[in-house]
Amino acid sequence: MREGLMPTVLGTAVTATGLVLRDSNPKLGWGMAGFGLAHILLGAIDLVEHDHDCRF
Repeated sequence: MREGLMPTVLGTAVTATGLVLRDSNPKLGWGMAGFGLAHILLGAIDLVEHDHDCRF
């Protein structure tokens, strides 16, 4: 499995959950969305950084 893929997928799920929760509890929802976006960003950096390892 490519390095960085797991944080990106997890971040997507957490962001989606946060956006759903923002109507019932705005602070929690936006906090979770931000946390998820941070994971997406860090996972994407890992994916791009280690992209040269997968090429032949």
